[in-house]
Amino acid sequence: MGRKTKPLGALEVQRLTTPGMHFVGEVAGLALLVSPTGARSWILRATIAGKRRDMGLGGFPDVTLADARRRARDLREQIDNGIDPIGQRREARATLRAAIAKVMTFNQCVDAYLDAHSEAWRNLKHRQQWPNTLATYAGPIIGGLDVAQIDTGLVLKVLQPIWSEKTETASRLRGRIESVLSWATTAGYRSGENPARWKGHLENLLAMPTKIAKVEHHPALPYRELGAFMADLANMPGMGARALEFAILTAARSGEVRGATWAEIDMDLALWTIPGERMKANNEHAVPLSDTALDLLRNQSREADLVFPGARAGRPLSDMSLTAVLRRMDPAGAIWLDKDGRPITVHGFRSTFRDWAAEQTAYPTEVVEMAMSHTITNKVEAAYRRGDLIEKRRRLMAEWAKYCATVGPAAGKVLPMRSTKAG
Repeated sequence: MGRKTKPLGALEVQRLTTPGMHFVGEVAGLALLVSPTGARSWILRATIAGKRRDMGLGGFPDVTLADARRRARDLREQIDNGIDPIGQRREARATLRAAIAKVMTFNQCVDAYLDAHSEAWRNLKHRQQWPNTLATYAGPIIGGLDVAQIDTGLVLKVLQPIWSEKTETASRLRGRIESVLSWATTAGYRSGENPARWKGHLENLLAMPTKIAKVEHHPALPYRELGAFMADLANMPGMGARALEFAILTAARSGEVRGATWAEIDMDLALWTIPGERMKANNEHAVPLSDTALDLLRNQSREADLVFPGARAGRPLSDMSLTAVLRRMDPAGAIWLDKDGRPITVHGFRSTFRDWAAEQTAYPTEVVEMAMSHTITNKVEAAYRRGDLIEKRRRLMAEWAKYCATVGPAAGKVLPMRSTKAG
């Protein structure tokens, strides 16, 4: 560095206020840089790979003279060993910037997952349930955290408070957290095992949902009262009433009926084929149509693509339209009740069908389950039942339609007189 600079003491360094570079000695190239504004900082001037370089060591007096000399010695040693401290710093900063850019919070991963799977949701309501559930229960605890830092303890912190009281919700929440974390792993934002997985992991830490969850069945009309109900329903005007009739006659879900199109229905074969994308289990489902169901369809207009169009052109009935029919039939909720005295629901008619089939027919369980489009979980049974048992199901649905038209005593209920005029 040329001639050797006399080492300065701490007091002498403190008095350095003239703008410029002041070399303080003891370590070659160590200087205090005083700016025109009076700010002071430490600089180590050294030659690296044949080029003169100035390296900042921190501001004075936060970095003392002794600290500056220690840092300068460390850097001099690296340079003597062929290491470029400035290059190392640049690489470290680049690595840090890359790491920061790669950080994704759990909430951000939820949004990205939804965007990536937007086509998988069959309806808007289902798509809304996903972020709503995660925002309500997971968001306050892990929503703002780096997804790479989420571990089993944090997942349990989300699930445990509701696992016993809201078991079904908690179970769905666990599955949704697992899906989001799996997406994050595949996308490169985290690594390792999924802390929300059930098999071989959380099953060891949480009680089985089936052992603690109270099964809440949809209030269903006792099947012995169905004939009287159907007679009352036949007097109800409106598209919603016809859709409800069709749902009962086919034992189908509300959404399947409301989304039914004429293209799905073959009147000659008396068959309604629902595509997989509209089914709960994502599998195509064929529904044999009884003569009663066909007659109902023949009375429907074919001006629209939808069999049961809503009030707005090109739009299906709303998800509450069939429920609204029940409320108009029984405003006080005192006529059509389930066995526990609760007002019945639209979905409950599937239970009515199942109970009738089990108690009033000799059809095998698999025929009834397939009629209701239930997923077969037993692999052996599923292999045995590869066929759709369509002819047996056709006879079953014909008998069901006949039973629906059989009016019997309504368990002592007094039914209101209802006008047959539309209005």
